[in-house]
Amino acid sequence: MSYQWLEWAKKIQALSQAGLTFSKDMYDIERYEELRNISAEIMSLHTELEMTKIKDLFTNETGYQTPKVDVRGVVFKNNQILMVKENIDNKWALPGGFCDIGLSPSENVVKEIKEESGYDVMPVRLLALLDKNKHQHPPEPYHYYKIFILCEIIGGEATIGIETNNVHFFSQHNLPPLSTNRNTMAQIDILFEFLRTPEKKTLFD
Repeated sequence: MSYQWLEWAKKIQALSQAGLTFSKDMYDIERYEELRNISAEIMSLHTELEMTKIKDLFTNETGYQTPKVDVRGVVFKNNQILMVKENIDNKWALPGGFCDIGLSPSENVVKEIKEESGYDVMPVRLLALLDKNKHQHPPEPYHYYKIFILCEIIGGEATIGIETNNVHFFSQHNLPPLSTNRNTMAQIDILFEFLRTPEKKTLFD
């Protein structure tokens, strides 16, 4: 399925935000605000999000727009992968989320795994840095990079968090319904390749 409309809308939003950040001319500011409104109208027309919700998302963004960063913890045990069931859609994902300011990627993944699954982990290796636009995720208003970090369990026990309602390990061929905004079947298959072939090179894009 083509989401060219989404790419156009995101580019218009990014240009308008940059213009609102750097422009000093009141007439140019009005034009950039109009561009932002056009972008929001496009997204509202093609998605289930309300216009006011999209505008709220956009107006909360300031400064030059760059991709957001999402980190996911990859934890294997007995040839199975750790997943958590998300409250937001009642589907399964690798533990993780947006990177918090002030924490490194590895610090973020340790925090997210603990909060969502109850396990204490030690980051071991960067497996992949992927551009969400290049993978089969549902369309979203923002551009994301996804960081997948291999971790080893060093303590803790399975415990649900504020955003999760179940914690479980799954084999590659017995996966539950996936939260595809967060991870796709193809990405999980790639991660199992690292389990079988530890010397596999880090992936990017």
